[in-house]
Amino acid sequence: MVLSAFIIAGGIYFSGGSVVKTLTNENSPSATQQETSELQQAVLPLEGVVLPITWGDLGQQLVKAGAIDAEKFMAIYEKRGDFSPEDKALLLGQNNDQLKITSDNAGFLLNLFWALGLANKNAILETGEMTDSRYNGAGNFASTGGWTIAVGNPMTHYSQHEFLVLTAEQQAMVEEMSRGIYRPCCGNSTHFPDCNHGMAMLGLLELMASQGVSEADIWKTALAVNSYWFPDTYLTIATYRQNKNVSWAEVEPKEMLGANYSSGQGYAKIAAQVTKPQQQGGGGCAV
Repeated sequence: MVLSAFIIAGGIYFSGGSVVKTLTNENSPSATQQETSELQQAVLPLEGVVLPITWGDLGQQLVKAGAIDAEKFMAIYEKRGDFSPEDKALLLGQNNDQLKITSDNAGFLLNLFWALGLANKNAILETGEMTDSRYNGAGNFASTGGWTIAVGNPMTHYSQHEFLVLTAEQQAMVEEMSRGIYRPCCGNSTHFPDCNHGMAMLGLLELMASQGVSEADIWKTALAVNSYWFPDTYLTIATYRQNKNVSWAEVEPKEMLGANYSSGQGYAKIAAQVTKPQQQGGGGCAV
């Protein structure tokens, strides 16, 4: 199970860039298809979303520390013919431009943020739910045992490296916000990062906080990133809100990321009330 967690996260991911277009005639999509296309562009912009952070040389640092085994990491993408010069720069070089997430690189960024969340020293990993005695150790989760591309045992890197050092105020913000950001693959918040998406979101929160991103922009960014990681989920949620006469631009990110919408249980209730929009190739993950 933990191995499949990594394969899923490895970027064999989303086709969220376009929608199925079954034309009513040769030139004109139906009104419903037009609405679907517009909704998808609102939730998953074709051009991607610029994130309010820079990556710098964090890839180099993760590789040097052994939190990422560069050869194993690159082999996964090279085998698929999907390792661009931009990807290589993020892993091995220096990139001071703001990051951009797209449907094409969502899985790649997920893995980078996953490594960062796993390896960066943080009290959430050391005293939070991951260390609850009922789970017999933090190494038994998909987010830890499933990280198969570290040098050695992934737990030798768990909360061991000070890539990002947060102030007390920044840490408090990450603590609070992580408790309010859920993921539809399970019922846990980011404060309990037992799967790859949760650990990746924790790494992203720490990175944003360390670079002084405002709380409002962190909520907005977290929603955009979660949307690319779970495209079907957020297209369905956006459809639900649209049916309530609320456009995606008008939603409150904090509310959308909360348990009522973004947890597995909350999303199931939303999805039961919505006819899901179609995507080319479908959403979700594929091995």
